[in-house]
Amino acid sequence: MATITKIFRKFPKTFWIANTMELFERWAWYGFYMLLANYLTKSTDIGALGLSQEEKGMIMGIGTAILYFLPIITGAIADRYGYKKVLFIAFLIYFTGYLAMPYCKSFVSFFAIFLYVAIGGALFKPIITATVSKTTDEETSSIGFGLFYMIVNIGAFVGPLVALQFTKISYEAVFYLSAIFIAVNFPILYFYKEPGRIKSDLPFIQSLKNIFRNIGVALSDYKFIIFLVIVAGFWSMYYQLFYTLPVFIDQWVDTHTLYNFINDIWPWLTSKIGSPDGTIKAEYITNIDAMYIIMFQIVVSTLIMKWRPLTSMMTGFLVCAIGMALTVFTNNPFFIIASIFIFGIGEMTGSPKVTEYIGRIAPKDKIALYMGCAYLPVTFGNLMAGFISGSVYGKMADKLTLLKSDLSLKGISVPEISDSFTQTDFYNKAGELLNMTQAEMTNYLWVTYHPNRIWYVLLAIGGGAAFLLFLYDRFLIRRLK
Repeated sequence: MATITKIFRKFPKTFWIANTMELFERWAWYGFYMLLANYLTKSTDIGALGLSQEEKGMIMGIGTAILYFLPIITGAIADRYGYKKVLFIAFLIYFTGYLAMPYCKSFVSFFAIFLYVAIGGALFKPIITATVSKTTDEETSSIGFGLFYMIVNIGAFVGPLVALQFTKISYEAVFYLSAIFIAVNFPILYFYKEPGRIKSDLPFIQSLKNIFRNIGVALSDYKFIIFLVIVAGFWSMYYQLFYTLPVFIDQWVDTHTLYNFINDIWPWLTSKIGSPDGTIKAEYITNIDAMYIIMFQIVVSTLIMKWRPLTSMMTGFLVCAIGMALTVFTNNPFFIIASIFIFGIGEMTGSPKVTEYIGRIAPKDKIALYMGCAYLPVTFGNLMAGFISGSVYGKMADKLTLLKSDLSLKGISVPEISDSFTQTDFYNKAGELLNMTQAEMTNYLWVTYHPNRIWYVLLAIGGGAAFLLFLYDRFLIRRLK
């Protein structure tokens, strides 16, 4: 304990300020992001946008992919023009973007504003990581980055919890809340002192050319490219936690039993997280993953401390894939909560080791160069995740699509969804024509069309990534040693 206290005292004030800004940025981001999939696709009469699963997949997949790709460029911008100036611009983009989101009701307008907000995130992300790196040394970096990732997950956990309370008012209130929390960073930024930054005298265009030339050098290593492609497969499965699972739970899972179970044990909690109709919102369930990480990351990291990074990743990817597949295997909320725990164990085992492994395989004189490519698999993973949660889920498991198909096969005509005839109206009319309650209709679609078959896709992708990593380790890495 004395050693840890001693290390804590070595962190400069800028380290703590950067972590505080990270906390509020993650709080603001995840406050709306965890709710985004259902906001984009649920019925307009409850304040959502009523978009298709395919449109949701495009918005979230492409937008998030751009957020993770642009730091290649925005990092150079920050190095040239100063961290503090670029942070101010990032917070301004975030703030104005969150304020504008409630007014963007169409696919095109919301896609545009989400891309705008993603630019703010891309400006912010490399600066905070660089600040933590520059304010730690060999002695303090392990604990420093551990604190940083803990802060990330605290923000990711608390943000949705607070935001979900405001959905009782309206979805618009969620975006305004994100704007308020990002605005907290403006006065904090006043106290931020930029750590040592190497200023470049090269023209900005030349700096960008150098960056892409260096990336080309790193990607000329075929073993590195193969590794990045495999990891991209993992991320495409991982991001279904945000893209697919909230929609799946909302459409197919009856959470009345979970509500009643919690209410019998702790009525106060259901008064906070329960809905008036005696259910639990999907996002409360998916958000449990962040809670698991906060509780168990240190324990898991300690247990696997001596494992080879590739062994950790193989194990983590496979466990993560099994957990994610099991979340959509049944429509039992208790089973889903247990499956998210399995998913979380895999995430804690494999995900942190990706960056560590890249640092180990990079040539000593090219570590920074290789690390600059670490976000590329996240970029392409998000693009694939958007396709899976959009087109694939839309065809295999989307409740609205399956219901429309069933009615068509039966020759039953229901008015098309429009501004005057919402998704809710469609479901109610369909239930009336099928002579079923909403619960009976959901159960009928479940047993008839088996939307849980999407688990095959998730397990194949995540398990495939784990298997390919095994082959990569067995036949490429070890054989070359």
